Amino acid sequence: MWQALYEELADRGFMVMAVAMDSREGDPLPWIEAAQPTYPTPIDREHRLAELYGIVNVPQAVWIDEAGRIVRPAESAGAYEGFRKMNRSTREMPEDAAHVTAKAKTTYLEAIRDWVRHGSKSPHAFSAEQARAHLPALTEDAARAQAFFRLSQALLRRGRRDEAERMSREASRLWPDSWCIWRQSAGVNEMGFAALPDFWQRVDALGEDRYYAKVDMPGMP
Repeated sequence: MWQALYEELADRGFMVMAVAMDSREGDPLPWIEAAQPTYPTPIDREHRLAELYGIVNVPQAVWIDEAGRIVRPAESAGAYEGFRKMNRSTREMPEDAAHVTAKAKTTYLEAIRDWVRHGSKSPHAFSAEQARAHLPALTEDAARAQAFFRLSQALLRRGRRDEAERMSREASRLWPDSWCIWRQSAGVNEMGFAALPDFWQRVDALGEDRYYAKVDMPGMP
């Protein structure tokens, strides 16, 4: 979807940068190479992007204008909770959930198109004050978690895998809202997705809480 949007809007100065936050060795290079994107796709093994912008899950997006100003801080990029109603054996989704999920993606992409065409006049572009109000709060535990995660990556590069895994688990304990950190130690299926029982157990433990935080945008569920 991002490749198509980039090609559609590139002549208006629109740029996509898709950052993979994955510290597991060799992953996700095969998926990037298979997709063959024509926009930058760096791999952020230390989650510096998450630290700078408060990203806790994927897919999340940050809108940045041509002057380098954050127009919309980190938010779910058109994703929705519909997957929680999916049949986990057949991967089939109820029609109503599939409809709302598709609508969320369409609404978000249309908002990006409107912003690219109208800039600060777009109703989806936050003012500086609004953008600051939407910035995620950086708690002391979140800051410590980020430090522990960076330490885990430094240990991993030195071959100290057991210590690295302990530091990563501690980071996740300190900042349980960060699915990005937790996912680095989660089991993955044959497609490389963290969708094994440990993932579903963690999702189910949310209860009525959302997996994807609600996006402050008209039309988003």
